[in-house]
Amino acid sequence: MTPTTKSLVARLKELAIPAGVLATVLFLFAFMFDHNRAQAAASGPLDESSVSALTALDNAVEAVATRVTPAVVNVTVTSRVKQDDQMQMNGQSFGGINPQELPPGFRQFFFGPNGQQMKPQPQFEHGIGSGVIVSSDGYIVTNDHVVDGATQVRVTLNDRRVFTAKVIGVDKLNDLAVIKIDAHDLTTVPWGDSDKLRTGESVLAFGNPFGNFPFTVTRGIVSGLDRPNPYSDDPRKPGDYIQTDAAINPGNSGGPLVNAYGQVIGINTFIISGSGSFAGAGFAIPSQIAETSAKAIIANGTVHHGYLGIGINSVTPENATFFNLPDASGAIISEVTPDSPASSGGLKSGDVLRELNGKKIDNASTFQVAVSEMAPGTSLNLGVLRDGKPETIHVTVSEFHNDKSGEEASNSGSGDQHARLGVSVANLTPELRQQYNVPDNVHGAVIESVRPGSPADDAGLSAGFVILGVDRHPVGSADNFVDQVHSAPAGKDILLLVWAKGGSSYLVIHPAQNSESGM
Repeated sequence: MTPTTKSLVARLKELAIPAGVLATVLFLFAFMFDHNRAQAAASGPLDESSVSALTALDNAVEAVATRVTPAVVNVTVTSRVKQDDQMQMNGQSFGGINPQELPPGFRQFFFGPNGQQMKPQPQFEHGIGSGVIVSSDGYIVTNDHVVDGATQVRVTLNDRRVFTAKVIGVDKLNDLAVIKIDAHDLTTVPWGDSDKLRTGESVLAFGNPFGNFPFTVTRGIVSGLDRPNPYSDDPRKPGDYIQTDAAINPGNSGGPLVNAYGQVIGINTFIISGSGSFAGAGFAIPSQIAETSAKAIIANGTVHHGYLGIGINSVTPENATFFNLPDASGAIISEVTPDSPASSGGLKSGDVLRELNGKKIDNASTFQVAVSEMAPGTSLNLGVLRDGKPETIHVTVSEFHNDKSGEEASNSGSGDQHARLGVSVANLTPELRQQYNVPDNVHGAVIESVRPGSPADDAGLSAGFVILGVDRHPVGSADNFVDQVHSAPAGKDILLLVWAKGGSSYLVIHPAQNSESGM
């Protein structure tokens, strides 16, 4: 309490002011005093140390932006639109219409003077993206999805020069591409080491958002590392993305994510957003992957990746207990592709990968990246826990091919409602298999509906998913699934092996405690 306040209190007491009124008066006086003091501070000079710190940060960001921007390019892509099958018809009908039944003017407009349907004219669509120059003679790194299907690629430099680019090669596994323009003495940006990144580190994102704001730079931090791509439907593709809150929007794909040293530590690739625009979560391919891939494409026009033929999930504190693991590290095999290196080597679904050539496996994504970077023909020694017992499995890496084959798991029967989990399941009839696009080699019970707010809903289950196993026991039918869940101890978590589009994975589900019957 200030001396002024103390003096006021004494005078008010002398006047015998009631306690409640006295408290109110003191509160208002204190508020006014603090407010006036704050106003005085606001109108005074800013703290010099604070200004210096902010100015230093601004100067650093400006220096990096000035250094990197000349090496950032805008990529404009033209691709041919596939003609509608109906428009390809050349002859007697047009969408089921007889030309002779149309008025002459319409008949001539749609079918030509001879009553024959005119051949559709080629149609083209345009796409936008970004890229980064990695060599002074015109090699540029961007995303594969930016140039995929392109009939023409044009590149605009920071100095407004425009070049036609040639696609040198692509890396479908990692969504990377290298294109080249006929230019020399270009500004480049060096590669950085993404393995040294730390969460919270400052980064800048460069690109061409929405195609209308070229050479934009945004600032943020590394929000997370080793993130998966939830949009990928291919379980063979590694999930090792850098997450950032630096704004990345449509059109930024292929642009660089750089560190405070002006080094490329990632290639911006996708965002997670309900609106299609940036919502605080952008993702970039780490430079350790992008640089290796780009150098291989520049040297050979292609890149080779190792392949084992397994679907895996990271060990978590939740699922570790089901596999009797001492800690939450390693990767659990959820599926093995027939006739793959993994199958030939004896790996099985439910095996837990703990070591790769004597080195500890931390999680699924780091293992996937390590294997993908290996040359085909490389021999591996895998430390595996099978039913709690350690084994060493020897496998030989083969070459990754972009076409997917035999990666998923099928059956038929009847259904039941499961109040304990909140799912309605059915046997995989041919009709349901077709409805949910379930491959013929997938066997189990298909989920037809999920009750909102149920344990199944909380675990991320959805209609069309196929339950392959319960607590590491295979599911042969809907009835078999019901029996297995009923026999599980009440109140205990349940481990499900579930197939969804692209592959299978293990999920831990927390059953409802007060279910009486059913599923």
